[in-house]
Amino acid sequence: MQTPESTGGSLVGRELARLIAGQACLHACMAGMRMASPLLALREGHSPLAVGVLLALFALTQVFLSLPAGRFADRHGLRRPVGLAVIVAVAATGMAAAWPVFPMLCLAALMTGGATGAASIALQRHAGRIASGPLQVRQVFSWLAIGPAISNFVGPFSAGLLIDHGGFRVAFLAMALLPILSWACVRSAPELPPPEVPAGQGSTTAWSLLKEPNIRNLMIINWLMSSCWDVHTFVVPVLGHERHLSASTIGSILGSFAIATMVIRILMPMVAARLSEAIIIASAMMASALLFAIYPFMGSALAMGACSVVLGLALGTIQPMIMSTLHQVTPEHRHGEALGLRLMAINASSVLMPMVFGAAGAVVGVSAVFWAVGALVTPGVPMALRLSLPDRRPH
Repeated sequence: MQTPESTGGSLVGRELARLIAGQACLHACMAGMRMASPLLALREGHSPLAVGVLLALFALTQVFLSLPAGRFADRHGLRRPVGLAVIVAVAATGMAAAWPVFPMLCLAALMTGGATGAASIALQRHAGRIASGPLQVRQVFSWLAIGPAISNFVGPFSAGLLIDHGGFRVAFLAMALLPILSWACVRSAPELPPPEVPAGQGSTTAWSLLKEPNIRNLMIINWLMSSCWDVHTFVVPVLGHERHLSASTIGSILGSFAIATMVIRILMPMVAARLSEAIIIASAMMASALLFAIYPFMGSALAMGACSVVLGLALGTIQPMIMSTLHQVTPEHRHGEALGLRLMAINASSVLMPMVFGAAGAVVGVSAVFWAVGALVTPGVPMALRLSLPDRRPH
């Protein structure tokens, strides 16, 4: 398997390792808070509706802050956006530890979600800029995608252990240390010179990016595949409940999906060296549409688990390839803005789509939700194959 060093020298490898570690630490803070906060709210007697609102707040801030955060990263580079995000995340988790009450948990959810989103935009923008050439861009984003996959396990697991052995305050204080580790990883990263802004393009709006067919198609594909992820997370527990599966069995099915996404992201740098973004994205879309068509017919837990593994392998390839494509088709001085637009769309979908899925499932059944999303994905396959990737970078 190729390593970051082999993608462009030891300097790129060391810098990329710092970015991966920095993103993983900050994301683990949010993931741990996202597990611990609802658990504390439930133990304090709050309703499932209140817990649902609390979980939605982790994504809500990113819907509104992603575009400004992207523009800020375009203007100020890496360290200033990440430094501000670290301050906000540490303050949020520290306040939750000092005052572990529901209103403070809601404020901490807003702050940690927004901080993680803003930092991820700056980190992703910087990672794309240290690469040179389409192949290295694909490999860099493939490696960068491993960070969130690892932190989604490390954050909740460590928070759970600390809750059991020390209580919620100790867990929240430990989560406050993770952003500090993130800053320790990133603070020595060299800033890159700002890209040139072509004459007459300094005051354009973010929505003008969508006039470019490649970017517009990529955002549609991104939304479709994000919806696939959301519908699987939402519908599998409902489907398992209908089939009288135990909670541990349903958790294992979802866990097999998460493990598969992590495994494929570890393998992605090797895959990216052999296949183009368009081929990988189109293949993942075809596989997802097929799996969504057959998933409701899987009657046993083993069959559902097998479908989840294959779906995880397919969907796990999407983020690094979309990031690589977006980096190549977007003007260099607007990379942060484009990343912000993408993150805004993903989080808006994560807030709204579960409500849509729930309403549709109540009317037509959860199987029909699977089939509807699969049918929506299918027309996106030729859209993915039409993506053209001009190399905008100097060599």
